[in-house]
Amino acid sequence: MTRDVIHTAKAPDAIGPYSQAIRAGGWLYCSGQIAIDPATGQVVDGPVEAQVEQVMKNLGEVLEAGGASWERVVKTTIYLADMSDFAVVNAVYARFLGEQPPARATVAAAGLPKGVQVEIDAVAQCDPVD
Repeated sequence: MTRDVIHTAKAPDAIGPYSQAIRAGGWLYCSGQIAIDPATGQVVDGPVEAQVEQVMKNLGEVLEAGGASWERVVKTTIYLADMSDFAVVNAVYARFLGEQPPARATVAAAGLPKGVQVEIDAVAQCDPVD
């Protein structure tokens, strides 16, 4: 089975020893994205809505780079610093997922990288490699 590292400059670089995504066997495994603006390298300041918006944009760029899209996502995991943000996060998240959202888990995290409020990862079907 072929295993390809996926990287795009349209999403933030990994902040540790991991890849933005790995494409293997027709699947794309996307690492968690946080609210870093790829143009500045800085965490998006502001309310959780602004952070979720940036996370979803970053993850969308990684999906595209790996030959997938939001429509092909089958599973996500949302990590929240504060579960009281659940409804707000859902509202922003839903705008990106459409009528047939993927399976999902949402968990409270005691701490997230760089002090962000939300992190999201995804698994998607992807285009085969030529």
